Amino acid sequence: MTYIIQYGIAIFTFLFSTFSAWYEGSELRDVQWEWNHSAIISKWLNGAVTAPSDISGLDHFIYAAKFKPVFPILMAVSGLYIIILAATWLLRNQRNKLFMFLDILGLLLMLASLLTYQSPTKGLELFTMLFIVMGLLSITASAVIKMKLPIKENILN
Repeated sequence: MTYIIQYGIAIFTFLFSTFSAWYEGSELRDVQWEWNHSAIISKWLNGAVTAPSDISGLDHFIYAAKFKPVFPILMAVSGLYIIILAATWLLRNQRNKLFMFLDILGLLLMLASLLTYQSPTKGLELFTMLFIVMGLLSITASAVIKMKLPIKENILN
């Protein structure tokens, strides 16, 4: 029952923050000078961006993360929470696999922080810090789980 309540709150938060970030990022359509820097996905899909209709909806999230990061950060945190909650539920009887999952997630988050490292915008600097903190928390949780494993299971696996 507690998983259902946690899932409900996390999914609602994720959906609300996703919609809000998308809406805030739609300001990109009005800021033509930012198209070269924030319409990255549109460039990959269409080539040069010459009109607001060329901008992909996914670019709205990039713009929002750079200049209005509250909802994108909330979206990232709630999304990670949903992923971790699903993993703990699915791997509840397999601590060694949960340990490995949290380690890999932590490493991926640390690598993601390199993508936004030394960004000129405050929003992406916040994302760098978020990825580093969440990565360290994931690795720490993994270490705690590994320490709680029985000695036999540690040796055999």
